[in-house]
Amino acid sequence: MRPHGTRFLALTAVAAAAAMVLAACSSSTTTGTSSGASKSPIVIGTSLSLTGDFSVDGQAFQRGYNLWVEETNKAGGLLGHPVQLKVLNDNSDPGTVTTNYTQLISQDHAAFVFGPFSTLLTAPAAQVAARYHYAFPEGAGGGPLVFSLKLPNLFAVSPVVADQLIPFADWVASLPANERPKTAAYPMVTDPFAVPMVQNAQAILQKAGVKTVYSKIFPAENPAYKAGADAIAALKPDMVVIGSPDVPGVQSVMQAFMQQHYNPKILAASAGPDQGSAFLSAIGGPTNATGTMVPNGWYPGFNNPLSHAFVNAYIAKYGGAPADINADAAEAYSVGDTLAAAVNATHSLSNTKVISYLHSGVTVQTVQGPAKFNAIGQNVVASHFIFQWQTGAKFVQVLPTTAQGSVAIVNPTPAWGQG
Repeated sequence: MRPHGTRFLALTAVAAAAAMVLAACSSSTTTGTSSGASKSPIVIGTSLSLTGDFSVDGQAFQRGYNLWVEETNKAGGLLGHPVQLKVLNDNSDPGTVTTNYTQLISQDHAAFVFGPFSTLLTAPAAQVAARYHYAFPEGAGGGPLVFSLKLPNLFAVSPVVADQLIPFADWVASLPANERPKTAAYPMVTDPFAVPMVQNAQAILQKAGVKTVYSKIFPAENPAYKAGADAIAALKPDMVVIGSPDVPGVQSVMQAFMQQHYNPKILAASAGPDQGSAFLSAIGGPTNATGTMVPNGWYPGFNNPLSHAFVNAYIAKYGGAPADINADAAEAYSVGDTLAAAVNATHSLSNTKVISYLHSGVTVQTVQGPAKFNAIGQNVVASHFIFQWQTGAKFVQVLPTTAQGSVAIVNPTPAWGQG
């Protein structure tokens, strides 16, 4: 959030090897086969973090984009044009992402562009696209930094980052007084995905009477998670909400808690626990994960026909099981869904017409559910879910409690190694 954002990953040995090869490449072009497309190919360009800090998420996005291209071409392409995807590696760097989108539009003459991973990279990338009047559908740039730009070409298909922990905070605030945590800690890293989400939750919880005993933002360049976690363990708050954009941050905090034999009664994170087996492996296995909560807008069991088709196609292409699918891939695929809906509705490959259509108040359907955009590109009908790891390495939807598919929350979290 990567929201936005960051997320459900477990690779087979073959897929992991392939990802390493992709990460080593500075750019790549993927052409899907077409069963019905007969017109000239069109290029869709994107910049992804195949290396650097966001490489796990960037590679998951690439799998999602590649799958969308393949499935689109099987169905005849966009208005009969086969689609080719050109990917440039930004190495998780904002300066490089600006250069990449300038190249994709002004030199490579891509017909359309898709967004990168993370709010940090989406903000400069979207500004480049705006200068060239290109539509900019994106799946992982839902932080306030992006929306503060008020760009007319931006369409963020995933839930707004700052709101994603609200269902969790509202649930805690609604607990009976004898069950509600009395104290809480909020360790965060400077990141436009993590901080707004956690601070919104903190405000709700403080208003509900949960006392903040620790709240600190660490620099992204050298996050002091271990020292912060040790300080929190000494305070022994009832609840901890970790503001991290990835697995390593959550891993550092949880491992420090284990070393200090400290168990918060309620534990949540902005991202990291949604990374599937990558998260489980990092924290020493599923028995240490039980009770941990995390927000997301999609999961493999999401009850949506487009999602079911996506899951089946993903497994057919990459192997594994539904639980192995990173939510980043679904976010990326939803970007393609959004563009395809606009192109098909307008019968045009014009960026101007795509922008106008997506700003007309229409609702389009994606793998992640419906998308309807306001003037600054926020998806105002996006789903907001909270998920929890439960006994037996089960990753399940728990909030909102009234939502279809939600199960009972494990509360309090069990001791380390006993989940």
